[in-house]
Amino acid sequence: FKGGDTCEYLLSSGRFLGEKVWQPHSCMMHKYKNSEAKNCLIDKHVVFIGDSRIRQLFYSFIKLINPQVKEEGIKHGNIPFEDKSASIKVDFLWYPEVNGSMRQRIKSWTEGSVAKPHIIVVGAATWSIKIHNGSSEALAQYKINITSIAPLLEKLAISSDVYWVLQDPVYEDMLSESRKMITNEKIDAYNEAAVRILNSSSRNSKAKVKVFSVSKLIAQETIMKSADGLHLPESSRDTNAMILMNVYCNKIMKPIDGSCCQPQPPLTLIQKIAFCFFTLSIIGYLIISLIHRNNYRKNKSCTDLESGEEKKPSISTPNVSTLEMLLQCFCKLGLIMTYFYLCDRANLFMKENKFYTHSSFFIPIVYILVLGVFYTENTKETKLLNREQTDEWKGWMQLVILIYHISGASTFLPVYMHIRVLVAAYLFQTGYGHFSYFWIKGDFGVYRVCQVLFRLNFLVVVLCIVMDRPYQFYYFVPLVTVWFMIIYATLAVWPQIVQKKANGNCLWHFGLLLKLICLLTCIYFLSYSQGAFEKIFSFWPLSKCFELNGNVYEWWFRWKLDRYVVFHGMLFAFIYLALQKRQMISEGKGDPLFSNRVSNVLLFISIVSFLTYSIWASSCKNKTECNELHPSVSVVQILAFVLIRNIPGYVRSVYSSFFAWFGKISLELFICQYHIWLAADTKGILVLIPGYPMFNVLVSTFIFVCVAHEISQITNDLAQIVVPKDNSTLLKRLLCIAGFFSGLHFFSAMQDQSRH
Repeated sequence: FKGGDTCEYLLSSGRFLGEKVWQPHSCMMHKYKNSEAKNCLIDKHVVFIGDSRIRQLFYSFIKLINPQVKEEGIKHGNIPFEDKSASIKVDFLWYPEVNGSMRQRIKSWTEGSVAKPHIIVVGAATWSIKIHNGSSEALAQYKINITSIAPLLEKLAISSDVYWVLQDPVYEDMLSESRKMITNEKIDAYNEAAVRILNSSSRNSKAKVKVFSVSKLIAQETIMKSADGLHLPESSRDTNAMILMNVYCNKIMKPIDGSCCQPQPPLTLIQKIAFCFFTLSIIGYLIISLIHRNNYRKNKSCTDLESGEEKKPSISTPNVSTLEMLLQCFCKLGLIMTYFYLCDRANLFMKENKFYTHSSFFIPIVYILVLGVFYTENTKETKLLNREQTDEWKGWMQLVILIYHISGASTFLPVYMHIRVLVAAYLFQTGYGHFSYFWIKGDFGVYRVCQVLFRLNFLVVVLCIVMDRPYQFYYFVPLVTVWFMIIYATLAVWPQIVQKKANGNCLWHFGLLLKLICLLTCIYFLSYSQGAFEKIFSFWPLSKCFELNGNVYEWWFRWKLDRYVVFHGMLFAFIYLALQKRQMISEGKGDPLFSNRVSNVLLFISIVSFLTYSIWASSCKNKTECNELHPSVSVVQILAFVLIRNIPGYVRSVYSSFFAWFGKISLELFICQYHIWLAADTKGILVLIPGYPMFNVLVSTFIFVCVAHEISQITNDLAQIVVPKDNSTLLKRLLCIAGFFSGLHFFSAMQDQSRH
C-alpha cells in the first residue's frame, strides 16, 4: 500500500493489455463517451500550449467531445474550438519553445481579474533541440526558462489543473535529415531538467503542477508505428487524451469503472450504523466466549484428593445458546463485510480493467472441466434431475459464469449468448424446483416462504447496507425472488391444486394447466407492455427495491430477457411428474429413461438441437436482435442438455462432486464476486498481488471461495434462528424484520435528504 493517490499512478505508470488497451498501474480507466465528456466539461475552458505534438493531443482531446472534428487549420498557429451546446472552449496555442513568449502568455492569466483556464496542458522541447542543433547552451537556456515559468504555473495550479507533458521518445531511424539532431538522449536530458525544476519548486508550494509522464511509456511501445519517427500514431495520442479526461473528470462524473483519481466515498449514515452494530456484535461475542470458557475451565476435570483419581465433571461441554450463535454469526459476518468494504470501497487494494482474449476464457474452462470429470462419483439416487445432479449443474454453470466475468468475455458475442443460456438455466431450475416442491408436498405455509426468501436475500440486504448499493444492483436475486413469489402465487391461489388432489381426479390436471396458461398470458402481456410493467413496480415500496438510477427500466430489461424460462421449468416439472406417476419412464440404475428406441431417437434429436442452438448463437451478429429471440429459444438448449444428461442410465447414475460442491454455494459465489473477486462492482478485477496476474488470481480466488462458503454457512445458521418453525415465534420475528426495514427506510430517507 503506497497511498491512495491513484492520479499519480494514472499520470506516470501503466502497461499495455494487448496492442491498444492501456492499463494504468493500480486503478481502472473509464472510456468516456461524447455525452459524458460534454457533461464533465460543461462551461469549462481548456488550453493546450506547445508544439506539434501538443497539437496532436489537442485534436484527440476535442474528438472526445465532438468526433466529427477534422484536423484542419494553420499548422504553426493558434487553433480555437468551441462547443456552444455545452459552453466548452478548447484552445491550442502555438508556442513551440519554452521562452519569453510562452512565459508572457502564462503570466497574463495570473494578473488581475483575467479569466483563467480550468485546464492547462503545456509541453515543448523538440523545437529547441532542432533549432539549436542539440547544443548544450540550448539545454541551459531551457532550464532557465522553465525555472522562470514554474512559479507562474504553480500560481495557476491553485485554481486550475495544470499539466506539464514530458517529451516522448523518437524513433531515430525514421527521422528526416532535418530532425536527426533530435535524439532520445537529448530528450531524456530535457525531461530530466523539467522534472527536477518542477518538483523542487513544488516542495515549497501547496499547489502542484502535475507531470504528465505516462505518454513517454506509451510512446516507447508505439513510436515505431509512427509515420515520421517524431509524432505518435493516432491510437497512442487517443490513449493520452483519454488519460487526461480521466484525470480531470473521474472525480466529477464518478464512473463505476473509473477508479483512477476518484476519492474514497464518505461513509453514509447507514454504513456507520452497520459498523457500530458489527463492532458491538464482535465485542459481545468475545465477552460471552470468555465467560463460557472460564466456566468450562472451572467445571473441567478436578482431582479427587482422597483417591488421587480424576473425576469427570457433570457438565462436559457448554451448550451454545441462541444468543451466542447469533453473535458468533454476526461476528464472522462483520469481519467478512470489513474485507468486502476494504476491497471495493476503500482505496486500499488495486483494481484493473478487464481485457478479453480467447485463451483467457477457454483455457480455464478446459481446466475446470478436466477437474470436474476427475472427481466423478455415483449418485445416491438415479431420478431425473436428482439433487446431486442439479447441484452439479449449478456448480459448473457458476464456474463458467465466473470465468466469463473475470475474463471480460461479454465483448465476444457467441460466448455472451451461451452465458445467457446458463443464466436462463438457473431460472429454469427455479421453476422446476419450486413447482415440484409445492406440487408434491402441498406445503404453502408461511414458514416455507420465509425460509426461501431469507436464504435468497440475506446476503444481498447486508451488502446493500455495507456497500451502499440499491437492491436492484444485484439483479439476479430480485429476479429469482420475484419468480419464486409468482410460482407461489400461481399454485397457492384458489383452487389449490396439488399432486395428492389431482391423483383422485384427472380433471384437476386440466385446472392446473389453465393456471399455467393464465400465467403465460400475464407474462406475454407484461413483456410487451413496458408502461404497465413500470407502473406496477413504480409503486412504493416496490419502487425502493426495483429502481436503479431513478427508474425501473433496468429491472424490466432483466425480467424480459428470460421471461418464459421459469414457465418452461414449471411445465417441464409438471409433465415429468405426471409421466413418473404413470410409470411411463424408467429411472432404475443404469436403465435408459425410455425404451431403447425412443431413448435413441430423443437423444439424437437433443444432440442436434443442442448443436443447432450453438451454431445459431455463434453466428449472432447483433446483440439486440439475438436478445429478442433468446427468451423463446433458450429453452431448446436447456431441454436438450437435460435429456442428454438423463436419458442414458450410466450418465444419470454419476455426478461430479467437484461441481456439486460449488453448486451448493452458487448463489453466494454469484453475489460475492461483485466485490471481492472482481472490483468496481464487477467492472474490473481486484488486484491483491500486483505484478503477478496468475498468482493474484489464485490468491484472490482462494479467499473468495472460502468467504462464499463461510457466508453460506452463516446464512443457514441464521435462517434457523430468524425463521423458526413455531408460528407464534415466527410472527414475532416477522414483526421485528418489518421494524428493521422501517428503520432502514427512515435512515435511507435521512441519508437521501442530506445528500440533496
